[in-house]
Amino acid sequence: MPGLRETDRELYAAIGAAGSPQVDAALRTLSHAANYSRLWMASAALLAVFGGPTGRKAAATGLISVGVTSAVVNQGFKRVFRRDRPLRVQEDTNRHVRMPTSTSFPSGHSASAFAFAQGVSATMPWTGIGLRITATAVAYSRVHTGVHYPADVAVGALLGMGVGQLTADTVRRVRS
Repeated sequence: MPGLRETDRELYAAIGAAGSPQVDAALRTLSHAANYSRLWMASAALLAVFGGPTGRKAAATGLISVGVTSAVVNQGFKRVFRRDRPLRVQEDTNRHVRMPTSTSFPSGHSASAFAFAQGVSATMPWTGIGLRITATAVAYSRVHTGVHYPADVAVGALLGMGVGQLTADTVRRVRS
């Protein structure tokens, strides 16, 4: 699929050419916040504390969704599809985050972000829009900060939504 690879690299280059110091710094900070699912754990804590029993269920479902998705992506897909990370011509300390040592495809950050959003919104639907906007920003930040191609984050997002929904459905059946 040379056409798709070319398009993916061209989109990566176009995103790399866009930005401003303020946007670069904000997206770098967001990308760091999503490392090790810290952003989702903090969100789950807020839901658990302020969301009552439904918030606690939603938080648990979201975190379980992240755990299952992380295993599927990192122990499954990344081992099968060993895509190299993008090559950065120069280091931009305002824009770039540390280059991960894992393979690039699919994006684990994107998968976790959308898994959390899907898992939580399956229990608390009104949270869906805000969480998906945040997940989209995290996914974009991974391309903007130079560690993923656009296809990596798109496939990661789709995997996260799918595994997140399957996990939420399973949790709902177990609870019933």
